[in-house]
Amino acid sequence: MHRRTRLAAGLAVLATALTATTAGASTPPLPGNRSVPPVYAKAETPALFDDDAGGNSNADDPAIWYNSAHPGSSLVLGTAKQGGLDVYRLDGSLVQSLPAPSAPAAGSAPGRFNNVDVLTGVRFPDGRRSDVAVVTDRGRDRVHFYRIDPGRPAAPLTEVTDAAVPRAFSATEADVDDQYTAYGTAAWRDPRTGRSYLLASRRHTADVGLFEIRVTPTGTVTYRKVRTLTLPSTFHTPGGTWSPCEDPGDGPQIEGLTVDAARGVAYLGQEDVGVWKISANLTGTPELVDRTDQFGVPAVYDPVSDECVPGADPGYGGDHLVADAEGLTLFRAPSGRQYLIVSSQGDYTYSVYDTSRGDRWTGAFRVASGPSVDGSEETDGIAATGQALGTAFPHGLFVAQDGYNAPATGDDGDRTDTNYKLVDLSDVLRAAGVR
Repeated sequence: MHRRTRLAAGLAVLATALTATTAGASTPPLPGNRSVPPVYAKAETPALFDDDAGGNSNADDPAIWYNSAHPGSSLVLGTAKQGGLDVYRLDGSLVQSLPAPSAPAAGSAPGRFNNVDVLTGVRFPDGRRSDVAVVTDRGRDRVHFYRIDPGRPAAPLTEVTDAAVPRAFSATEADVDDQYTAYGTAAWRDPRTGRSYLLASRRHTADVGLFEIRVTPTGTVTYRKVRTLTLPSTFHTPGGTWSPCEDPGDGPQIEGLTVDAARGVAYLGQEDVGVWKISANLTGTPELVDRTDQFGVPAVYDPVSDECVPGADPGYGGDHLVADAEGLTLFRAPSGRQYLIVSSQGDYTYSVYDTSRGDRWTGAFRVASGPSVDGSEETDGIAATGQALGTAFPHGLFVAQDGYNAPATGDDGDRTDTNYKLVDLSDVLRAAGVR
């Protein structure tokens, strides 16, 4: 989650404050765009609180595990930062909570689970194929793996991370504590070779790494780095060159990642810049599919306010994404077309692109407050599937992290309260004009 720069210039769409209508909800501290069509969540997960009393848990990124034998028993996985990884049923209730690693020594950073994806059909030494949850630990710069067993409904995930997994990016353990560590992730199996891979971005940088996933003879899972790609940090504009304003020493980071394995294509969300498309094996030249609103806006870091102070907007930015460009997810609609959804974090909306038609923008929607479930604001991670999930979500599912969950009963609203919202995908299709 990166919120360094708030640019007001040219964002008239943000003039109207978003107000929550659900009983007990408070007005979020940031405005939202109410001009796009709303959808409403059918369910939500329990509140997570990012303080000592709440176990320093903070919802960030979801994934959907599809139970092919019993679709109605499919699961939603959600990272909780220092709170680890949580597993939910389709009604939002908690099934299992898996802890992040503790700090290895005094003064060292503890584990902090940032993003999650699901890798299907991994062959293990016992002869079975299993789906595996893949989780980036930004606190310790590792990737963790959890084998999913539908035969254990009370505790379906079991960690199978090899004890000797390497650091994803850091050269030494001391470097880990600088926290230029594994951040976003996407996992897939190459249909041509059968090999499994993951992409992981690196926090505070424009780096993304390609890693091959391997199962050891003992049934644990590890990985090796194949290559690293650095996305651009400086861009040519009609007015000269432009670089996003960041904290001193930081670069324009990437968090949202998703892969179309059939086409061998990856989409990467560079938060201040926009959405890139590139070969999933990180070869070739990246293509900027869409730009954020702040693209090209000059800004200067002010050490007193610890903020980036923007100048005049020259009009080089895009029309659909209000920085940051955060979560990314792909799904296939009933028509057979594939679509990309991108979380437009700055105005609480989600933009939809038709990847079957040159990544053309199709429309946008927002998750608004309904009679029983509040909406979602300042979303980080998202996930979607067009597969029918039993009677709960017969037309598919969209899941969004809610950065400003309605306060729990008795809460004074001062605690950081986050969770995940579950939306019928058919409502998303209708709101975004998807066929």
